[in-house]
Amino acid sequence: MDTGLDRLLSEKSLQERLAGRRVAYLAHPASVTKSLSHGMDALASIPGIQLTAAFGPQHGLRGDKQDNMVESADFVDPIHNIPVFSLYGEVRRPTPAMMDTFDILLVDMQDLGCRIYTFITTLRYVLEAAAQHGKAVWVLDRPNPAGRPVEGLSLRDGWESFVGAGPLPMRHGLTLGELARWFMAHYRLDVDCEVITMHGWQPDAAPGYGWPGHQRSWVNPSPNAPSVSMARCYAGTVMLEGTTLSEGRGTTRPLELFGAPDIDALAVLSTMKKIAPQWLSGCTLRPCWFEPTFHKHSGKLCQGIQIHVDVADHYVHEDFQPWRLMALAFKAIRNLQPNYPLWRDFAYEYERGRLAIDLINGSELLRQWVDDVEASPDDLDLLAAADESDWMAKRQPHLLY
Repeated sequence: MDTGLDRLLSEKSLQERLAGRRVAYLAHPASVTKSLSHGMDALASIPGIQLTAAFGPQHGLRGDKQDNMVESADFVDPIHNIPVFSLYGEVRRPTPAMMDTFDILLVDMQDLGCRIYTFITTLRYVLEAAAQHGKAVWVLDRPNPAGRPVEGLSLRDGWESFVGAGPLPMRHGLTLGELARWFMAHYRLDVDCEVITMHGWQPDAAPGYGWPGHQRSWVNPSPNAPSVSMARCYAGTVMLEGTTLSEGRGTTRPLELFGAPDIDALAVLSTMKKIAPQWLSGCTLRPCWFEPTFHKHSGKLCQGIQIHVDVADHYVHEDFQPWRLMALAFKAIRNLQPNYPLWRDFAYEYERGRLAIDLINGSELLRQWVDDVEASPDDLDLLAAADESDWMAKRQPHLLY
């Protein structure tokens, strides 16, 4: 399998189209070649490609920033002597001065296939800036490691944020290049944008179901995205960021487990099985203990549950529903401990006045379902299934693979 970057580095016809143009590169640590060289170094080695600037998204071009709302500064790359502009620092959108440094922007970011992942919001913002300033964009496409399945409520009107780029479901099933096509159509962007497609990507093929692990090494696109297992779980476990439960930051399995010092993991799991056993399909849940070294519940022993989706005996791709699974865990905790302080009230991605769990879900609907003692799994299924079916139809014209 060849990514868009691999193709650009190997195909003279693509390189020739960049001749005489100032080129900028938007990337992060996972923007690597199949031989694991960083894309910026590889591009700079190609005669005729003139790199004049680079951009870094959240966590930085080097991926050095550990947590949310930890900003990266602009700097001059010491090897290539070009400016590296942060799109997660003083600004989220590229400024006119930044846009003046290039003619064509290469967007090359490994995504996780989830609406909440801020790289797709950055993609939307640079497409809008390119339309405004008359710049060209090439999206060097990469696999969606979560594959094609769609799940979750779609973001409602008025709920757009840096973790909600548009009316997508939580798990959208598109590549970054396909998302660019959808953004252009949905927001009617008049922009010169081309997707340099992958060759040989098979999103439905076992055992990777989106991630060709036998061909590509995993490189963390952000510090707490350490594995394909995390990417598979993320559309559900990311909701933990809006709760008082630990999502496993400060452990070696972030966003694959959850827990807290004051929950009974066995009781939670038993209650989940009673409420909606069908939402536990496709994975294996294992009660566990862990002690985060930083972040929520740092230094405290937590009871929790780990979600195992790493081998065939524990993972069925078409059955796994991480968003419903985590919604069910919240519901079980609420049933067991009605007054448990589940929802974390803090500034989340620079938003104040709205709960993080609502920003993450793109509405209040998920939280209201959890807190309503009368609400059943069928009630949430009805809402989500309608959104999922609608999105499947809307995304169809933009599929490239």
